[in-house]
Amino acid sequence: MWALSTYEGGTAYHHGDLRRSLIAAAQELLRSGGAEAVTLREAARLAGVSHNAPYRHFASRDALLAALAAEGFRALRRTLDEAGNRAEGPERLAALGRAYLRFADADRATFRLMFGGVVEKAAHPDLAEASGAAFGALRNVVAERDTSGGAEREALRAWALVHGLAHLVADRQIDAARAEACLS
Repeated sequence: MWALSTYEGGTAYHHGDLRRSLIAAAQELLRSGGAEAVTLREAARLAGVSHNAPYRHFASRDALLAALAAEGFRALRRTLDEAGNRAEGPERLAALGRAYLRFADADRATFRLMFGGVVEKAAHPDLAEASGAAFGALRNVVAERDTSGGAEREALRAWALVHGLAHLVADRQIDAARAEACLS
């Protein structure tokens, strides 16, 4: 992870992939203490770098949280794509719904960060793009079934249902099995 390099007048340590290491450290903080536990200083400490090092990649705590949320949306997109690829026909939409529920249940802290309003998507283009791509996976499956041209509206309806169920699961109001039964 660390490489020693020589520069004129001495030596300096360089981190192999500082951005990735800071995100991994911040994910650990998020999962153990929620969004309020994520700070640039603590992420730096966990990554084994100086407290100023994160500023090379993240202008602020908000930027680090946005990067975490974007990573979450990319993971959600992969999860949805995998579920859709394993199912066929009308079962594809239900498979995406079940995958969404499992994602929310497996990583509640990231799910809450992604959808909790802590980070403003409009202020972070990478986050907005990742979020839109995750929704696009659902919209594409709905569009396969919808011949009326209302795929966007129907995708929003499907998302509202599964998202509400996912929040109930994430908030421990119902268990994942009960939520999945609603999608059958």
